Amino acid sequence: MLRYFFLVSVLMGVEFAQGQQVDVKERTLSNGMKLLMLERHHSPTIAGGWVVRVGSVNERPGITGIAHLFEHMMFKGTPTIGTRDAKRDAEIINEQERVRDAMRLEEAKMRLALRRGEIGDLQKPENKTPRYRELEVEFNNLIKEQREVLVKNEFDRIYTTAGASGMNAFTSNDMTGYFITVPANKLEMWTWMESERLLSPVFREFYAERDVVFEERRMRTESTPLGKFQESLEALFWESHPYGWPVIGWPSDIPSISKAQADEFYSIYYAPQNITLVLVGDFKVDVAEQLCEKYFGRIPRGEKKLPEIVTAEVTQKVEKRMNAEAEANPQVDILWHSPASGHPDSRALKVLAAVLSGRSGRLHKSLVLGSKLATSAFAQQMSRKYAGMFNVGGEAKEPKTPLDVENAIYVEIERLKNELVSGRELQKVKNNFAAMAVRRTSSNFHMLLQLIQYEGVVGWKAINTEIPSILEVTAEDVQRVAKKYLTKENRTVATYTRKAGVKVPDDPALAGLSADQQAVVRRISSQIKSEKNKERLQQQLKTMEEQLGQAGDKQKGLMNIIMVKIAERLAELSK
Repeated sequence: MLRYFFLVSVLMGVEFAQGQQVDVKERTLSNGMKLLMLERHHSPTIAGGWVVRVGSVNERPGITGIAHLFEHMMFKGTPTIGTRDAKRDAEIINEQERVRDAMRLEEAKMRLALRRGEIGDLQKPENKTPRYRELEVEFNNLIKEQREVLVKNEFDRIYTTAGASGMNAFTSNDMTGYFITVPANKLEMWTWMESERLLSPVFREFYAERDVVFEERRMRTESTPLGKFQESLEALFWESHPYGWPVIGWPSDIPSISKAQADEFYSIYYAPQNITLVLVGDFKVDVAEQLCEKYFGRIPRGEKKLPEIVTAEVTQKVEKRMNAEAEANPQVDILWHSPASGHPDSRALKVLAAVLSGRSGRLHKSLVLGSKLATSAFAQQMSRKYAGMFNVGGEAKEPKTPLDVENAIYVEIERLKNELVSGRELQKVKNNFAAMAVRRTSSNFHMLLQLIQYEGVVGWKAINTEIPSILEVTAEDVQRVAKKYLTKENRTVATYTRKAGVKVPDDPALAGLSADQQAVVRRISSQIKSEKNKERLQQQLKTMEEQLGQAGDKQKGLMNIIMVKIAERLAELSK
């Protein structure tokens, strides 16, 4: 009887996912800004945000990282928020620009000296010209003066005082998103606050924030065990496409971005016709629309045409390989070129990835449980706006090597090419996708993020069509895309071996993690060890498996470790 009930529940879930529609109301304001509204009255809150259709893909050499820099600058305030003296603040900003223009002339001389071999690292004080040092002193004095009139973090303080929470933003290859949750009675405040920073932004502390981004790059990329190698891998993978440079920017570009360049970038990409507002929660559509028109409608329509992305990725002709020694466990990472989001084949590849990945997927069963070649393995289809990548990888269980894991992965890939996926296996994967469609309605904030993500890549309407189209994928589709895309000449392979002299922690799973990351894993592991509820652990494991494909490289590694810890605890409880 229990088995029958479970089967009925699954089938109902599939039917619900196919028929369920997110009832978004779409409007366009008088200045061309799009507005998406989803009424949900189960909680007296509103998740509000907006997405700008600009990311690192819209940059060019020389200003890489500028889209991410803007994510930081949009929190600096307006003429009325963030300063005690708007007039003097503006004067100081103009004086700072005068000094920076003179400093840039000196920087050009320093770069010439670098090319001639007369100096080394441009960041070292001894390599700066005497005039540059004088200007630097003058600029630092202006910074000190500006601090006297600044009100730090006032934008955030106004929101939190009013009961708002979760204010943040993100930048990706294709978009920049901003979001916050406010009490339902603070909708007008949200429309005023968000429209003000779009209408009259003040990019105060521009150069200080540029330095913050540079430090963020150092912490995220250069100081992590695999960060710098992942950057090299993507640059190797993308030959011609602008996806080849990192979202955070190249280290030589970030310090050279000028405020004038930033102003131009803003005028082009932060125009109303390139922005979509998103509201999810406890409000009335007609009231929200009137408020958005009243406040956001004040922003003048952009006058400049948005540049189109015309550089496409060239067809890869040969296998590429990268071998790295890292402060991490031995592992392999394989990338294949795949189609952009919205392409029918991307959906078939998502199903293929689901067949391979997860605790019940083929890779785990074969490489981890079967041959015991790996401690973990994964597969994911990452569809971006203009192109995609299919990613498979695994961590070797020593003394096995990354090459052992790589060859075992190819065996599973060949199986998919030569044998159709069984009906039962395909249905299990589809059931998981259907369940994901049901769970995405869990909170206003979760729904807001999904609408932002969809709107920034293929348009929000895909939230209603993607899962049904995935449920239509056949075993023949899976076999076809495996043969079409997962070929030797279309792949880039990175193998990581442990750098000589690197000490492995007492827990091998922690190898390659920073001290902070190791502390996080140990704390969570302790909580897992004390958990006695098998059902709760199984639910946590399932949730993490579903979220794994959406995680970044850093988060993915931590999640894999934690998933192994949960599985080990489940095994203990089952004895």
